Amino acid sequence: MGEVVLAAKITHVPSMYLSELPGEHHGCRQAAIDGHKEIGRRARERGADTAVVFDVHWLVNSGYHINCSERFEGIYTSGELPHFIKNMAYRYQGCPELGEAIAAEANAADVRTLAHNIPSLDLEYGTLMPMRYMHMDAPEDQHFRVISVAAWNAWHRLEDSFTFGAAVRRAIEKSDRKVLVLASGSLSHRFSDDREASRNLHKWTREFDRQVDLHVVELWKQGRFREFCAMLPEYAQHCYGEGGMHDTAMLLGLLGGEAYDRPVEVLTEPFASSGTGQINAVFPLPG
Repeated sequence: MGEVVLAAKITHVPSMYLSELPGEHHGCRQAAIDGHKEIGRRARERGADTAVVFDVHWLVNSGYHINCSERFEGIYTSGELPHFIKNMAYRYQGCPELGEAIAAEANAADVRTLAHNIPSLDLEYGTLMPMRYMHMDAPEDQHFRVISVAAWNAWHRLEDSFTFGAAVRRAIEKSDRKVLVLASGSLSHRFSDDREASRNLHKWTREFDRQVDLHVVELWKQGRFREFCAMLPEYAQHCYGEGGMHDTAMLLGLLGGEAYDRPVEVLTEPFASSGTGQINAVFPLPG
């Protein structure tokens, strides 16, 4: 029997890559990188062999989509922020059988889902960033097989993403995989306007967003997810939630929805990046 061994909400800000490089931003995201490394370490310690990433940087307009190719390899430059991420090499094994099983389980729950084993379907940086840092301490050992799930679902219902997350859990438990599940996306996501962008690399755009993010994290720390689920649609709307916060809905669906009540463990305290709110937090498994 398969199992989810660790679940987390994580940042994927491209300034993490800048943080590696010499120059004025060297080391600026070390706390975020360290959070990723710790999640990777714990997942390996618990026997994880596969990572399923709910990636809000993968935009889809119709259906739910899973990228479960045999392997992923290439050199990535961000079309959105090429001055942040350029020529970043990656190489990972995929897991088509689990991706196809997730699609089958979601379709059975009336969530229209397609699994893709297409060599030319590339990964987005919402998946590439965490996989980079969760493998960084042993780059020669590409430990986790990777499945990426589109979570920038532009015309979808959050309710369906809760249902999709529950289907992911069922598919994993019917498999022979031990799985790390990552909701890869921000808290608030109101980017700073262009003329303010450079000055706001380490700031929230609006004090309103900062205050709501901090309140949300307190709810998480107290395990008050019934209240959080009730506010999630408005939170995503009024604080410009990245990708509509479908990654968060998927994660909570996997964990039990509004009935989930475990206090989260914050590994990287809330921080601002280019106007947006970010965090690394482990969501303890129910039961």
